[in-house]
Amino acid sequence: MEYDERLARFRQGHLNPFDRGEENGHAHNEVKPELFHSEAKTQSTDRAMDLGLAEDHFSRPVGSFVASDIEQLKQAIEECKRLILELPEHSERQKDTVAKLIHLRLKLQELKDPEEDEPNLRVLLEHRFSKEKSKSVKQTCDKCSAIIWGLIQTWYTCTGCYYRCHSKCMNLITKPCVRSKVSHQSEYELNICPEIGLDKQDYRCAECRTPISLRGVPSEARQCDYTGQYYCSSCHWNDSAVIPARVIHNWEFEPHKVCRSSMRYLTLMISRPVLKLREINPLLFNFVEELVEIRKLRQDILLMKPYFITCKEAMEARLLLQLQDRQHFVENDDMYSLQDLIDISSGRLSCSLTEIHTTFAKHIKLDCERCQAKGFVCELCKEGDVLFPFDSHTSVCHDCSAVFHRDCYYDNSTTCPRCARMTERKHDASELSSLN
Repeated sequence: MEYDERLARFRQGHLNPFDRGEENGHAHNEVKPELFHSEAKTQSTDRAMDLGLAEDHFSRPVGSFVASDIEQLKQAIEECKRLILELPEHSERQKDTVAKLIHLRLKLQELKDPEEDEPNLRVLLEHRFSKEKSKSVKQTCDKCSAIIWGLIQTWYTCTGCYYRCHSKCMNLITKPCVRSKVSHQSEYELNICPEIGLDKQDYRCAECRTPISLRGVPSEARQCDYTGQYYCSSCHWNDSAVIPARVIHNWEFEPHKVCRSSMRYLTLMISRPVLKLREINPLLFNFVEELVEIRKLRQDILLMKPYFITCKEAMEARLLLQLQDRQHFVENDDMYSLQDLIDISSGRLSCSLTEIHTTFAKHIKLDCERCQAKGFVCELCKEGDVLFPFDSHTSVCHDCSAVFHRDCYYDNSTTCPRCARMTERKHDASELSSLN
């Protein structure tokens, strides 16, 4: 709570001490405090004005409320406001009085609108809202932009997109769950900040349709770098995120400001392997050496996979589960997630993938006799050690997957010996069948 700011706003005649979203045009008179358990006491009016002693006095009485309870609170609030103006500025007593005013207003709201039991789960616009039990953590309502006071207010979080809001704000929600968009539209906007202009938006927020302008009248227009559209301050909180289009086309990882819905969408999409770089921007591999290194490691891992899925020891050791956070690495070598690219740029992915590659190769070539037996001998030179398709100095026949020394394979002008044998066997089998 910014004390000086609240005092200034109070002196201007519109203090609402527990509302941080008022400057955005939101009215937050719907705070619902929980029960404050204390013993009801009979106090005189003068004693009620002594704010230093009146804390327990204004706790909710037992039984039904009468008009005098509310009138007494209103009288105490007015007296509290008068004291704030009279007390020395920035004094401790003035600060305590401002805090007391907040408590009095919350308790008045409680008397006017007692809290009803709220369901633990609510479904709305594909959101699955779960009632929060945490009381000590401060959050901000995504609908009204005001603080959620966990100790005195009921609030919900969507288990899909983590949209948070007050209980009373739920009926005002117009934004569907972003997770449903991720499920139905798993594609990034691949144009860099595709701006269409405020005139195309009728000078209204692209999401809630509130009137906006670049001059800030009646509300400030804020551009989302992901969608290129403009939003009001309630839908755009100046959050920053890495933009996929800038990464793919410029290899740029500087965060840019995005609206709330884009922020949630990018957060949910960041680990999804939906970027096929060789189709979107094949030239990227010519300029980013790290990408070439990662692609080679992924290709080697795909060549190791057949050894593991037929090896009992590897299955028991669950070696492939070392890549469970990047499952697509054992399925293909051309799909990337945005998180993959971020980790490639930082160098984290290269280190972790090299370590996994070393562990896999050690199992196949040194630790497991079954896997060692599935190696190859170069049939072109018939010399050297046992070869494996993921060795750096080998080449693999595209037709039969036989493995040779790279130099022998490219120097050989004849066909692959294994392919020749297979062709001859098929020819002999066809002749034999024709004779029979």
